Amino acid sequence: MVVAGCTRCIKYMLFFFNFVFWLAGGVILAVALWLRHDSKTSNLLIQQFEGHQAPGTFYISVYILIAVGAVMMFVGFLGCYGAIQESQCLLGTFFFFLIMLFACEVAAGIWGFMNRDTISKEMINFYDSAYIKAVDITGTPNKDSAIKVLHVFHSTLECCGKGDDGPLFKQVTGTLCPKLTAKDLLESQSCHVKLIDLFSEKLYLIGLAALAVACIMIFEMIFTMVLCCGIRNSPPY
Repeated sequence: MVVAGCTRCIKYMLFFFNFVFWLAGGVILAVALWLRHDSKTSNLLIQQFEGHQAPGTFYISVYILIAVGAVMMFVGFLGCYGAIQESQCLLGTFFFFLIMLFACEVAAGIWGFMNRDTISKEMINFYDSAYIKAVDITGTPNKDSAIKVLHVFHSTLECCGKGDDGPLFKQVTGTLCPKLTAKDLLESQSCHVKLIDLFSEKLYLIGLAALAVACIMIFEMIFTMVLCCGIRNSPPY
């Protein structure tokens, strides 16, 4: 009797955590879609220069987050149903998916930690390649397209230049940063700093979401194992 009561208690606790897990999957999916379609990052990452698209490494982490959110919603539903039905088969399947999801998240976290500076560095290199062509006084064939790319970066990030601008850039500042007043130019940060801040903020948000999911999954795995043991040891009705 006591065992059955404990089993029911664990069942409802697991159902509650699974429901939270399902909601968390929906929130993560929504955040990932927002990151994918955020106007700032989208405006920068759709740029093309000299036949090359702006580096899209950032979108790899976003697509991983979208996949995680979608799988979490499916797994959360499976866990809720398995807990209510007290089905060892469904709970075992749920536990397997949790393990796989947790392993993928750890792998993605390691990849993200190792490449945390890569995204901003790639975007800075892309910006610098357009910057060099835009300030070239010889009038290279790609100068107009380089100026267009810089216009997008400067208007999106509200910056101007890369911080150590030479006299050539200062001569064409009015052309490359037409939306900034003289006061704005004095107070604006370099585009290098703005790019680092932008992608660091996005990756920090992704990291927080991944940490929250990992904590929930650990509790899910513990309760699932306890419930499976309780079902196995409980006497038949």
